[in-house]
Amino acid sequence: MSENKPTKDIKDEKIEAEKEAEIEADISEAIVSTPIEIVPPRTDAVPTGGGRGGRFSGGAGGGKGGGRRPGGRGPRREENKDGFEEKVITIDRVTRVVKGGRRMRFRALVVVGDKKGKVGYGLGKGNEVQMAVAKAVSSAKKDLITVELGDGTIPHDIIGKSRTARVLLKSAKKDRGIIAGGAVRSVLELAGYSDIVAKSYGSNNKINSVIATIDGLKHLLKRRTFKGEVKKAIEKKDEKPAEKTAVKPVEKKEKK
Repeated sequence: MSENKPTKDIKDEKIEAEKEAEIEADISEAIVSTPIEIVPPRTDAVPTGGGRGGRFSGGAGGGKGGGRRPGGRGPRREENKDGFEEKVITIDRVTRVVKGGRRMRFRALVVVGDKKGKVGYGLGKGNEVQMAVAKAVSSAKKDLITVELGDGTIPHDIIGKSRTARVLLKSAKKDRGIIAGGAVRSVLELAGYSDIVAKSYGSNNKINSVIATIDGLKHLLKRRTFKGEVKKAIEKKDEKPAEKTAVKPVEKKEKK
């Protein structure tokens, strides 16, 4: 006998709930995971016997099979040798409707920086979370910008724009800290700033907030150029307007 319709619906709901739980677990693992320092293999280690079915046959113990491989249980994540730190801002599920049904992919937004004046962002899509993050990191490293840190703050205030998002960046005194939230804070931290104030206006979209912050940092004047512009403006303001010389009227000669 075929199953009743309510029973089938309950089974389908359970299967969908399990799939959702697996996807959420993958996303949280990708966001929380951090690079781990590689432990070099020990050269003085001697594989011990007694293991069942090990790859190293024989050993000091003389049991069946071999012992463990020297140098740890398995491969670990490699730390970035180029000195860049990566931060996953958000991972979204993107669904596209095709002829056969719906095709689901993942989109990752990643910010990369070395905390020494270089920062960038990247977007990546993939069928898996790890693939999307890897593509985003690769894209971010290809599009880095260089900013001047100075005393840990920016030389002047500026507004960055991206569609309907606006981000105001203001210089701050020493030991003020980074006063910003969300994606804007991640960009400023990875750029290397220590004292800065930021305020977001308009759209709260994380992608637009990151792009607006990068846009503001791109258009910052260098410290020397900014001081020169300020000096010129002060001198121009202090200059007295030149006195206008009176123009003598031209006398017309009468015809005799």
